[in-house]
Amino acid sequence: MIANVSIYEILTLTTLLFFIGLYGFLTRKNLITMLMSIELLLNSSVINFVVINKYMFPEMLQGVYFSIFIIAVAAAETALAISIIINLYRLKVSVDVNETETMKY
Repeated sequence: MIANVSIYEILTLTTLLFFIGLYGFLTRKNLITMLMSIELLLNSSVINFVVINKYMFPEMLQGVYFSIFIIAVAAAETALAISIIINLYRLKVSVDVNETETMKY
């Protein structure tokens, strides 16, 4: 249950998720794994909004509203990114960052 978990433990978990996503984004060469890393970054921020809202203002739902907005934006971003990646794969037969110079100009 979340009632037995302190805010410090949850914030530590979300910080760990954020830095795993940042590490994955900076070190990977595949566009799909980079997209997954961006999703980890966004999900850690969503958890932060909900947890901080729960502990600071338990009767208000602004953190939940921001989280729903972030999830909607992340879904649209993922759909757009996957369509771009599919088109790049059709053109270059690869989804590595080094080989995608098509969108350079």
